[in-house]
Amino acid sequence: MTQPDVVKPSPTPAKRAGDIEYFPAGQKTYLAPLPLPTGAQPYCPYISDYNDIYLDFGGGIPNVFSYQVNLGGPLAGTCLMTLGFSILFWFWGVFQGESAVESWLFARDYFWAAWPYGFKAWLAASTIFFAIWLYHHLLFIRVIPTRFNRQRREVCFMLEEEAEPLFVPWESLSAWVVQEQAASQYGVVREYEMGMGFEHEGEWVRLEFQCGGLQLAIAHWEAIRGYMEYELDELKAVQDPLELSGPDDPPHEGLHTFRNARARLHQQIRDKEAGWVYGFFWYFYHVMTLWTLPNRLVEWEIKRIAKVGRRELPDAMREWSEPLPPEQWATPGRDLVRLSAKVNALSKRFPRKPITEVFAEVCRGEPNESRA
Repeated sequence: MTQPDVVKPSPTPAKRAGDIEYFPAGQKTYLAPLPLPTGAQPYCPYISDYNDIYLDFGGGIPNVFSYQVNLGGPLAGTCLMTLGFSILFWFWGVFQGESAVESWLFARDYFWAAWPYGFKAWLAASTIFFAIWLYHHLLFIRVIPTRFNRQRREVCFMLEEEAEPLFVPWESLSAWVVQEQAASQYGVVREYEMGMGFEHEGEWVRLEFQCGGLQLAIAHWEAIRGYMEYELDELKAVQDPLELSGPDDPPHEGLHTFRNARARLHQQIRDKEAGWVYGFFWYFYHVMTLWTLPNRLVEWEIKRIAKVGRRELPDAMREWSEPLPPEQWATPGRDLVRLSAKVNALSKRFPRKPITEVFAEVCRGEPNESRA
């Protein structure tokens, strides 16, 4: 769930795909403009609406994993703090030469002394996670996602405090990945963010969100780029990489994804593609995350969002989202077509070369005007 914001633009020359901007804690690598093909496997869980005209990015839909973290995280921490350490102390006592009975008495005393603190820790963590959930739940209703219209080849940004949307040509939109690192008591911590934006009346309108890694950020961008270039025509291809939804299942997660995952697990064990150890930890993980409760809560939240309704679109954005006759559809620019062909040829010739280096090599020597 993301909301565009406005900042003053940095006093740097115009960027394009392949450019790298360094700063003390890391670097910013540009993927666009122009939106050149990355060759990555497209994946993006932040798409909330999808049809033949437009794609909504940033509105998002509830997902099972977030509920598993919010419910299972505090529970797992409490179990580790009480029962887990009690078992560990019993084994440690036996290993140190104490009798099993003495070790058991010590572990038992520890458990009864620790469980009140564990319960308080669970209650505090659950309260924090509930506040986080409530904040994001309200965003589902309040935020107007960034909309990509592939018939017009334009992008619509809606700022929270503005009444009118902002429109930008698709091929002039900037996209980047920020890689930062910092030292902590646990070692070097790396963080990744993906961003999109454009300059408007002397200010920089941007949309940024955290990612798990560089390749994941590129996969998010590739899902958007593939849609805008008519290379992707099915939402399932970018939101269900594990193929846990059947042909007759709803597009969102729910009980059906749990049942399908369990059926696949049993089939893999029968086919000897997975062993009993994998099966044990699969069941252990889902027991610790309260079995099917996260799936049921996702279905409940999706129904509630549909009942309450999302924020109403401005008239200008609604008219802009109407379908156009095919003869009025915008077409890719000549520079984009030419450079995309070069990127595909170079990537095929050097398949192990990072795509950002391919972008830099292809765009080297190109005038900045070619990206417009």
